[in-house]
Amino acid sequence: MMKRLLITGAAGGLGTMARKRLSHLAETLRLSDIVPMGEAAPNEEHVVCDLADGAAVEELVKGCDGIIHLGGVSVEKSYDLIEAGNIRGVYNLYEAARLHGLPRIVFASSNHTIGFYPQSQRLTADMPTRPDGWYGISKVYGEAVAHMYHEKFGQETAILRIGSCFEKPVDRRMMATWLSYDDFVSLMERVFTVPKLGCATIWGASANTCGWWDNSHIGWLGWKPKDDSEVYRAEVEALPPRPADAPDVLYQGGKFTADPVFRD
Repeated sequence: MMKRLLITGAAGGLGTMARKRLSHLAETLRLSDIVPMGEAAPNEEHVVCDLADGAAVEELVKGCDGIIHLGGVSVEKSYDLIEAGNIRGVYNLYEAARLHGLPRIVFASSNHTIGFYPQSQRLTADMPTRPDGWYGISKVYGEAVAHMYHEKFGQETAILRIGSCFEKPVDRRMMATWLSYDDFVSLMERVFTVPKLGCATIWGASANTCGWWDNSHIGWLGWKPKDDSEVYRAEVEALPPRPADAPDVLYQGGKFTADPVFRD
C-alpha cells in the first residue's frame, strides 16, 4: 500500500469513480481538480489546483508515492485551453515528479492519438500515431514527455490510451473501445504493484470480442481484463443505424475526426 496516491481530475466522471474505488491502494488519497470536489472522506485530501500553475503543481505532487493523472481538458477544445491544461499541465506534472522522487505515474492518454485509423484495422501500440484533433495531439505530446522522462530520468509511467471508460457501452463504436470500471480498477492495481513498470503503452479497453487493439505486448504486466461488451450487444443494436459514411462508423476516433478547429 502506498502512503499517498494523487488523482488529478478527481471531479470528472472517471476521477469520481476512481476516488470511490481506489482508496485501498493508499493510506491517503490526494484528490485534485480545478473545481471543488465536495466533502472529503476521512482518508482524503482535497487540493484545488490549476495544472497550468507550475508552483501549485509542484506543491501538489510533493509527498506522493503514485499519481493517476486524469486531469486536463478531456474533449476537443480551442488550442489555448488544451495548451494550458494538457501541454503546460503535463510539463508541470512531470517536472514536479522529477523534483519529488519520481513517483510512478499513470498518464491518461487517449484513443484520439490514433483516431484517424479505420475501424477495420487492428492496431499494435508501436504503430505511428494519427491524432484526430488538438486534444489527440496533446496526448501524443504527453506520451512523448513520458518517454523522455523515462529515458533521461528513470520516471516510470503507464501510458494508458483510454478508449471509453463508462459503466457500459452506449453506441456501436463503444462496443470496441469500452473499458469497464472493474477492468480499470484491476489495471490500476497491477500498475502500482508490478515490480518494474518502465514506460509501457497500454490500450485501455476491456476484453471486447470486437476490439481493435492488441495488448499482447504487456503480458508481463499480469493484467487480464475480464469484461466483454458483447453482453450489451442486443441493447446497442436496438439503436437506430448510423449512415455508412458517418465518422463514428469509419474511424476509430469517431466523431472527433469531424470536429473543426475550435477558437475562443
